[in-house]
Amino acid sequence: MRRTVRTRTLPADAAARLAQAVRLREGGEPETARRSLLALGAEFPDDAAVAYQTAWAHDVLGLEAEAVPFYERAVALPGLPPDDRRGALLGLGSTYRVLGRHADAVRTLRRGTEEFPEDGALRAFLAMALYNTGGHHEAMTLLLRLLASTSEDPGVRAYRRAIEFYAWDLDTTV
Repeated sequence: MRRTVRTRTLPADAAARLAQAVRLREGGEPETARRSLLALGAEFPDDAAVAYQTAWAHDVLGLEAEAVPFYERAVALPGLPPDDRRGALLGLGSTYRVLGRHADAVRTLRRGTEEFPEDGALRAFLAMALYNTGGHHEAMTLLLRLLASTSEDPGVRAYRRAIEFYAWDLDTTV
């Protein structure tokens, strides 16, 4: 049974500031966006969207370690729309991986693939994190299945069934 989660909505002026910060980040001014988002987050520490956008601004600047607490807050709080939640899980998992926190990356990205099973980017990043933790077989299986299901390459399409078959058991021989 799904329960309805009440989401916190920002006052109109704060929502406008958030939108402006996103435009700044997208427009090539990530440091200005980051400062604005930090100020907004100080006023609204329980807003998932503010936390997510703050994490993203830090990530764009290469401040991965500083992005982590904001990503963690964003995924822990209610209120993110599905696309943003998917992005926050991907961002957090990818950031954990870059920081060498591979087990955290696998846990987070696996959670993302469970919530968003059709998202190929989550599956690809999970495969990378699995590789980093020694899960080579599962990583290869994920990547082969992703390749078979999404590739438009004529050669891959011609052998799609065989690729999907062997993806389940790479050790199969006759």
